[in-house]
Amino acid sequence: MRPPWVILSNKALRALYADLRQGDLILGMLAIKREEEYLFTDLLARGIQGYPPLLSQALARSKCFQAFVFREFMVPLTLVIRDRHDLIRAVNKYGERGIGPVVTKQDRFNCGLGIHYWDHIENLYNQATLGQIPFPFVLQPFVAKAVDIRVIILGDYEEAYTRRNPYNFRNNIFFGGEAKRYDLSEEERSLCHKIMQRGQFPYAHIDLMVTPEGEVYLGEVNLRGGLKGAQIQTLVYQNKLEAMRQAFLEAWLARYPEAELKS
Repeated sequence: MRPPWVILSNKALRALYADLRQGDLILGMLAIKREEEYLFTDLLARGIQGYPPLLSQALARSKCFQAFVFREFMVPLTLVIRDRHDLIRAVNKYGERGIGPVVTKQDRFNCGLGIHYWDHIENLYNQATLGQIPFPFVLQPFVAKAVDIRVIILGDYEEAYTRRNPYNFRNNIFFGGEAKRYDLSEEERSLCHKIMQRGQFPYAHIDLMVTPEGEVYLGEVNLRGGLKGAQIQTLVYQNKLEAMRQAFLEAWLARYPEAELKS
């Protein structure tokens, strides 16, 4: 039996893919296209490990996947709309509860570019069923005057800041929002760690939403994100990520000293 392999590059992953076996490690992010995401299923089924863990990598790629996995942490009645059948059911569900304005999130968009506000779910239904809105997408009740918080957690490093755009409900800093330092409550910090544990995130950029009533919900989570508005500098951030990666590799090699590095 051969020793475990540590796959250090996507080139090596492609070349050695058929020969991977349980106990091998892929170090780093998988550079795969959307149409290849079935590879996550195959690798996990074969017992291949990843750093970051493959579950966290898959979650970071899809807002819809996050809405399935993290629904308990999100705004109540957050739904994944896969087709018009899901949407008409949502129309009934939201109508029964008297929900007016709603928000949709396109699955693969970042920087606030895929977030849309609708005065009523019927307006959304009309556009989506006429082919103007691509499926799938995430649907949520609109929460007015919510505080948007970005949390960055890298090992023992933590920082949080609010994001606010007085002219745009999306509050994205990349397109004109303002940042202000924020002190997390224990409830908010605990929620972040529950999210990271559930999704196997070793580090994370987490967006929280605090309602005017003080309720705290997950917006989304990612392994990487923009640092505009953050206190941490890009080089320091990159060094911390590399230190975590190196520490993981060293601990893994201590368990499997016979492992072979494949680059």
